[in-house]
Order: sequence, then C-alpha cells, then structure tokens
Amino acid sequence: MTLKQRIFSRRRLVASLAAGAATIGLTFGGLAIANSGSSSSASAAARAKVIPFHRGQPSPAKVVGQAPPRWTAGSGTIVTGTTANKAKAAALAAYPGGTVNRVVQVSGGDYNVHIIGVNWPHHVFVNQNFTVIGAE
Repeated sequence: MTLKQRIFSRRRLVASLAAGAATIGLTFGGLAIANSGSSSSASAAARAKVIPFHRGQPSPAKVVGQAPPRWTAGSGTIVTGTTANKAKAAALAAYPGGTVNRVVQVSGGDYNVHIIGVNWPHHVFVNQNFTVIGAE
C-alpha cells in the first residue's frame, strides 16, 4: 500500500468516525428533548383531566356532556380565523394538555375542536357562545 493510499484510508476512517459520533450525538439530543417535553405535557394532562397519549393503549370510550345533534366524526366544515381561535381557546381552557389540529363547524352552528396528542378527549364540543358543552 502506498503512502497516498494509507493517507486516503485514514481520512475515510476519520470521516466515518466523525459521522458516527455526530449521529449518536443527534440521537441522544433528540431523545433528551423528547423526554423533557413528554413529562411536562403528561403533567399538564394529569392536571387537566385529559388522558395522555401512550402508544399502543386504546382510547377509552368516554363521553362527557353532549355532542351536537346529528354529529358524526368527519362531518362539518373546517373553520379558521377568529372564530376558530375562540373555539380553540374555550376547548383548551377546559381540557389543556393536547394540541388542536382543526376546528370544524357542525350542523346547528356548534363547533368540534379536534385535539391530538392525548388519548382523551379527542373531540371537544363548543357551542355558538364558545362554551364547552361536551367531550368525547
């Protein structure tokens, strides 16, 4: 093996080691960030009577209050802007700890605030006065 080949081999080895170390560092950093966020969201969920999300655990079939008449999951019209913000604020005030990914106006003018990141509630129902009337 010539001197040039040995130098090239060492450079490849050093580059591979550096890439491996960077990958390990990013992995542990990501895990640390994920774990720090999950503990705070889990404690917020515990305070707020929501059931935190745990992979592999089914969501309970639990209904509180009332759902709008003739409501079915997936129905309604997506709402944005001030109206959506008011409905979202009302839902999160009653059930903090999740993430709202959409607000839907359902028949009769009520709103379905769709919450993710928790096993329950997945749907929080808010009336036209932005008062929570139920959860499912």
